[in-house]
Amino acid sequence: MPSVLVVDDEDQIRQLIRETMEQAGYEVQEARDGKEGLERYRAKPADLVIMDILMPDQDGLESIMTLRREFPASKVIAITGGSDMIGILNFLDVAKMLGARRTLQKPFEMKTLLEAAAAELSA
Repeated sequence: MPSVLVVDDEDQIRQLIRETMEQAGYEVQEARDGKEGLERYRAKPADLVIMDILMPDQDGLESIMTLRREFPASKVIAITGGSDMIGILNFLDVAKMLGARRTLQKPFEMKTLLEAAAAELSA
């Protein structure tokens, strides 16, 4: 059974993703921010990480950078509801540059997330 780590500070979003992924046959761990997510990944690496970008304490961009540096083969899907820009790039563009393999803008359909997860895990 493939494992997924869901890192998002919004309880409802995290729970919805967890339930969706579990119904699809994935084993799911959760974390409320990037720092907790990295601790959980280091303790028990997941096959796929679904990482929110805008979070308190340690944001998703910093977490993706650290995760990919420590675990170059890690697979990350970055998600965000924020549309802020860093210069001329939006957060999802930056996440891809830092190592996220796919990105999704919230709100997205759970079907879209499941398709992205399946594609990443088969890659």
